[in-house]
Amino acid sequence: MKYLIVGLGNIGAEYVDTRHNVGFLVVDQLAKDAEATWETANLGAIARIKHKGRILVLLKPSTYMNRSGKSVNYWLQKEKIPLENLLVILDDLNLEFGKQRLRGKGSDGGHNGLKDIDQTMGNGYARLRIGIGNDFRKGQQVDFVLGEWSDEENQDLPGIIQYAADTSKSFAAVGLEHTMNAFNKK
Repeated sequence: MKYLIVGLGNIGAEYVDTRHNVGFLVVDQLAKDAEATWETANLGAIARIKHKGRILVLLKPSTYMNRSGKSVNYWLQKEKIPLENLLVILDDLNLEFGKQRLRGKGSDGGHNGLKDIDQTMGNGYARLRIGIGNDFRKGQQVDFVLGEWSDEENQDLPGIIQYAADTSKSFAAVGLEHTMNAFNKK
């Protein structure tokens, strides 16, 4: 059984350590844990790992955040992966820093990456939202989301990223419901 695990982010050195790229950090952790290597492919970077008899195709779209749907749709079709085996990992400023929420579907919540994926294929796919907090003044949202992690956040980030990576593996191994029950509570 195959799964597409997508980490949302923006390509380019200027975005590497930004809050908006937390999805990239999670799929990077999955690849690192499995000692997998990334390959540049059509519309993204791809790595493949195995976990409990499942194949996880990891994707970092190269289409920039606002055009993520094109890349996600392409790889779902190319790998012949059903929509219910898709997990999209993204930042969420409506959740406090470090909190995560896994859901089987939902609104885009104002997130442009999800908005584009929803417009391309509907919203009936799993998404793992990782809280980046909302510690910004009015009108400073873009600067905050595209800003780098604070020193304090950087101390907690490795554990948050590993927890999200473990959640992603659980999604593939035991399914959405069991994973939501196990990982959304913490």
